[in-house]
Amino acid sequence: MILNYGQALAQGLGQAMDHDPTVIVMGIGVDDHKSVFGSTEGILRRFGPDRIFDTPLAEAAMTGVAIGAALGGLKPVHIHIRADFLYLAMDQLLNLAAKWHYMFGEQSSVPIVVRAVIGRSWGQGAQHSQSLPSFFMHVPGIKVAMPTTPADAKGLLMAAIADPNPVILFEHRLLYYLKGDVPERPYETAIGPAVIRRAGKDLTIIANSYMAVEALKAAEFLETQNISVEIVDPVTLVPLDKETILKSVLKTKKALIIDTSWVTCGVSAEIAAMLAEDAFEALSCPVRRMGNQPVTCPVSKPLENEFYPSARKIAAAVLGMMGRETSGAAVGPLMSPFKGPF
Repeated sequence: MILNYGQALAQGLGQAMDHDPTVIVMGIGVDDHKSVFGSTEGILRRFGPDRIFDTPLAEAAMTGVAIGAALGGLKPVHIHIRADFLYLAMDQLLNLAAKWHYMFGEQSSVPIVVRAVIGRSWGQGAQHSQSLPSFFMHVPGIKVAMPTTPADAKGLLMAAIADPNPVILFEHRLLYYLKGDVPERPYETAIGPAVIRRAGKDLTIIANSYMAVEALKAAEFLETQNISVEIVDPVTLVPLDKETILKSVLKTKKALIIDTSWVTCGVSAEIAAMLAEDAFEALSCPVRRMGNQPVTCPVSKPLENEFYPSARKIAAAVLGMMGRETSGAAVGPLMSPFKGPF
């Protein structure tokens, strides 16, 4: 069936709650009529306020409540409508949830799922537009995934709920209205494997979440320039599917990595380091990275457009890596429209 990203999340969440009465949902606005971009639509009506409930503006405390509930036998899905405020929950997530299984000799675990919304907004600037996956990649004990398609979103959410240890799903705002085919039955998508979104032979683009969408737009334009791009989407960042990335880069011998955040110490830095260690001799040109500009996110729309990578910028970068003229890389809109205010 055809669903958008938010609807796919809601369907997966409802099916998981049907299957397992210990699954609960909590977070700011989860019971609101806007239902976090439609991703909790109908859940309150079906399961009632004992299993889905709003939380106060107290991210550290509420994450502690979720961890305690998980240790007590429940499976909380804790939704953060803005990932920016995960900073407040770092201690709870990285010092407690991520380490519990190890510290207690694998006799106990924290089966918590954190869903966090990332990405550009509608001019909300510095504190409401951040993408934070690299912060959580650094500490062992917590899995990190970034679903790109509606099918990814449902399958990874259901797999995360079934996982006995903490999982964070980062969901990009601009993906909630992306539509795709989603199996109606309950299913789990394995946490780990990358996805080849497009096969190609001249250059590999490694991009996930909304950047995979922009990369696909760029690839369509580049095809008109007789450049065949392969797009690898590392849907899961922890564990990272190095084998699929390496196989593609060893074939094309060129790699462009698109980050959803700043490149310094980020996802792209980790992938670039891996390629330097394991594929250096095969590369025909230096690995290139793209991400947010190295400044605080601006509020101004024109400046915001310059802050983020786009299909146009990706196409220009690929043309440059191929030794081609870059001035003709005006492809599509700079970014897809965003529906506000949340």
